[in-house]
Amino acid sequence: MDRLTLYGSFTSSSSYKAMLYLALAGLPFSFRTAFSFRTVNLKTGVQKTPEYLAVNRWGVVPSLRHRGLTILQSNVILDYLARETGHFEGRTEQQRWQAREWLSWEADHITYVAKVRHSARFRASHPETIAEYRPRAEAALAVVDKIVQSQPFLVGDYCTIADIGCWGRMVFMAEGGFELANWSHLEAWAGRLKAMPGFALPYELIPSKDREFDPV
Repeated sequence: MDRLTLYGSFTSSSSYKAMLYLALAGLPFSFRTAFSFRTVNLKTGVQKTPEYLAVNRWGVVPSLRHRGLTILQSNVILDYLARETGHFEGRTEQQRWQAREWLSWEADHITYVAKVRHSARFRASHPETIAEYRPRAEAALAVVDKIVQSQPFLVGDYCTIADIGCWGRMVFMAEGGFELANWSHLEAWAGRLKAMPGFALPYELIPSKDREFDPV
């Protein structure tokens, strides 16, 4: 594989999804792939500069460049990486589609967890936003909790991009005032993810400055 370049921020759950995928898949090391991480400082508005808008027309993170392509939106990046590497796809065609269904559902529902966290951490002066989104976030967490009560992962017994995408969005839930222990099956599912080789939490995994990861 050719060089991967990921643009992101260490405070971004969307960036974490892509970084977690790469870490769990063993990239760049298992594929001897050079990998560059480019920091987009959201606090100083780098995402709105002409230089970054030339990469990402919406001015958000993450963005992935690979083999002459530019791929935007975190769940589309997960889809792309799974197709390119074969890691964390479902074992059957039906499971592969189910994994992508979960990514679409995450964008509609688990995103409320991120909205509450964002408001609590960066816009504490807007309590009405938190009050509106928290019940929706809790409902989404309850759905995941119910699914993983009877199976190890969201698409059966095998970790897929569904798990990476959903957990990646939930990872900062404590910063939004959510206690993982309130959903015991979800907590156990998170524990299974955390036990996988290469797993790390965002502030440990995502560089705060530009970094090169060279293959071995």
